[in-house]
Amino acid sequence: MFTTRPELAGTHGMVASTHWLASAAGMAVLEDDGNAFDAAVAAGFVLQVVEPHLNGPGGEVPALFATAADPRPRALCGQGPAPAGATIEHYRDELGLDLIPGTGLLATTVPGAWDGWLTLLRDHGTKTLREVLTYAIGYARGGCPIVPRISDTIGLVADMFRQHWPTSAQRWLNADGSVPEPGSVVRNPVLADTWERLLSEAESVTGREAQIDAARRAWSQGFVAEAVEEFARIPHRDNSGRDHAGVLTAQDMAEFETTYEQPLTVDLPGGWTLAKFGIWSQGPALAQQLKLLEGLPVSYVDGVAPVDVVHAAVEATKLAFADREAWYGDSADPGVLADLVSDEYAAQRRDLIGATASLDLRPGSPGGRTPGLPAFVAESRGVGGLSDPSGVGIGEPTVLPNGESRGDTVHIDVVDRWGNMISATPSGGWLQSSPTIPELGFCLGSRAQMFWLEEGLPNSLVPGKRPRITLSPSLALRGGVPALAFGTPGGDQQDQWQLCFWLAHVHGGLDLQAAIDAPAWHSTAFPRSFYPREWEPGAVAVESRLGAETIAALESRGHLVEDNGPWSLGRLSAVSRDPESGLLKAAANPRGAQGYAAGR
Repeated sequence: MFTTRPELAGTHGMVASTHWLASAAGMAVLEDDGNAFDAAVAAGFVLQVVEPHLNGPGGEVPALFATAADPRPRALCGQGPAPAGATIEHYRDELGLDLIPGTGLLATTVPGAWDGWLTLLRDHGTKTLREVLTYAIGYARGGCPIVPRISDTIGLVADMFRQHWPTSAQRWLNADGSVPEPGSVVRNPVLADTWERLLSEAESVTGREAQIDAARRAWSQGFVAEAVEEFARIPHRDNSGRDHAGVLTAQDMAEFETTYEQPLTVDLPGGWTLAKFGIWSQGPALAQQLKLLEGLPVSYVDGVAPVDVVHAAVEATKLAFADREAWYGDSADPGVLADLVSDEYAAQRRDLIGATASLDLRPGSPGGRTPGLPAFVAESRGVGGLSDPSGVGIGEPTVLPNGESRGDTVHIDVVDRWGNMISATPSGGWLQSSPTIPELGFCLGSRAQMFWLEEGLPNSLVPGKRPRITLSPSLALRGGVPALAFGTPGGDQQDQWQLCFWLAHVHGGLDLQAAIDAPAWHSTAFPRSFYPREWEPGAVAVESRLGAETIAALESRGHLVEDNGPWSLGRLSAVSRDPESGLLKAAANPRGAQGYAAGR
């Protein structure tokens, strides 16, 4: 079948990401005898410069990886927790909020991206910090071209910048106050200076690992943490319509360190094993969907899923994400995950997939437990459709004229000739969702908006706990050997678009590029993880390339279908390695004309 690009193949190394400059930087590191982890770190920092509306230094980075020496998947948790001052009492009782705002300073968690990338580099890379950071510094100081979505995003929040966030106006608007045009060159010399100062403090000691640790301390216990705390004390407007100061402190930053975890692993047909982040994240939703679809026929016709496959997948998604609302979170029952992904539970839930679309949110009872939902969800307060349906699912941020914004994210996959493999989904610190810290050249994250302001839930706001993130990289083994790394931006859609990719590649037999190109879909029939947490029972967004006949058949089965155009859903990338031949492959998303794979 025709694909927008070839599936790349080679034996030296492969990088696939959401921006061509990041993929090029990662490939340059591989060409310089760096390994997959060196390349991922270099690409990750470049993405902070070239996609500032999707991620930044103040954000987070979860990653799944396996090394050439040890095929067992590991999880790198560069996700910071809620600060010590982020309590339900403060937000709900003192400030009178029922949801954590999606913009401003109240939604800030402890920044985790810097420590996450540096921990990975220290423990599994080979390059110095300066060697991998030089690409990002070069783009920050010398400039990089603005892609159209950056201009669109800045344009939608320009008035808010001018009226309420003057430091962001100074950073992101032209000198005359206008919005930068697509294709124009943007520079961030302040961020370059911040990185150079961190390098200077790191290089005051000797030794690669010692320098990396010194840079980590300079961030969390030095001038960065001091500037963050000072700025967070200044009230700024958020989408509650009021000005609020943040609660993040330098002490919160000093106490955070990236951790490694054992990921969830689930065996699937064909000798596959899928690795995902655990119950504190959205990750298990992909495993649940695939378990629900076991035994159901999945086939593709000329690279397109037929109506029976789309219908079954959408209904499986609704069941898995209803469980997400009831059971997932950093305060979850530690024993519930095994039951959620068990064969027995999947069989029970599979029986709920009927011939017509369900309009109900139906969490299950894993292990006989009684499900409970947040009052906001149980009372259907978010029901009534999406604030901006035309912008949902495009893989970029949705920002409304009133300043309400939703950020998206970026993604990187790398595999090298030795067999090291990594899938990372950095995010947070979006230019449109938090005011810029003028001394540092970046802004803070807003991931705390995913917590609930209600006691006793798996995802309740609790100091020191992590939000139930939508960030969801994937790593898959075949025959016990790492064979596939993949992922996508997209918030609540991440583990839905990855389902589309898995069905097309593993069950439909399409190669990596064809599986990414294949028409996609996703459901919006459950509460979004982002403020204001709206949802639309029965709704499903599709790409029109599924075909008019399939779309009509979905509607006849009771689905509320939103046709989002031919090329609109997903920003997937993927790399793979054949354990027997050592052949490496890669592919990246053509939608938006931004993602690219590189390799040889």
